[in-house]
Amino acid sequence: MSEQTKKDESPSSKKKWRRLFFSLVVVNIVIIISLIILIFWPVAKVYIPSQKSGEEEQSTEFTIRTTKEELNDLVNAYIDKLLKNSKHQYSVSFEEDVHLIGELPVFSTTVPLSVHLDPKVQPNGDVVLKQKSISVGMLELPNKKIMEYMKKYLPMPTWVTIDPSEEEVYVAITDMNIRSNFDVKLEHIDLEANNLAFKIQVPYSTLGIDPDEELKELEY
Repeated sequence: MSEQTKKDESPSSKKKWRRLFFSLVVVNIVIIISLIILIFWPVAKVYIPSQKSGEEEQSTEFTIRTTKEELNDLVNAYIDKLLKNSKHQYSVSFEEDVHLIGELPVFSTTVPLSVHLDPKVQPNGDVVLKQKSISVGMLELPNKKIMEYMKKYLPMPTWVTIDPSEEEVYVAITDMNIRSNFDVKLEHIDLEANNLAFKIQVPYSTLGIDPDEELKELEY
């Protein structure tokens, strides 16, 4: 009786194992295809803000010098506020270059992210951070693809643009919204020498000064 039972169950058992085997093969194929798409899918082009031009409001200009330690505290205080309700965290450290440290979601987990960036001051006072080296855990992914993930998952201010195709981050400092109505430009940055300088433009209107009216009064 037991031998007959074994004979009856044998084909059914083989069918179950066969279904499990094919299911496993299908899952592996799907994972491999997903990874291939992830690596070789073309990187989208990113719009970079054009440099401002046109007539400027009359203003006075000051040069403010600072250190990377002071800038580090200021930038990370801003980032902490920006990421208050975000699932994905990161910070910036000003060392011999600009070091972004954070994490990125990959499948059902997160992996550590490390990006070293070289700052280049632009003629209009903005700054471009050129990617020097980048890594995301132990995964070997193209740099552009990692930066595309950064663009997708890491919250950034409206005046910061991650451009995966150029492997850079454009920081439009001149587009920052400052309550005092001051205009800020980066004049010089040398992280190795710990020398940073910003230009602060203060419109006369902010100070309650109207140069045209002052001239009229002098004429009378």
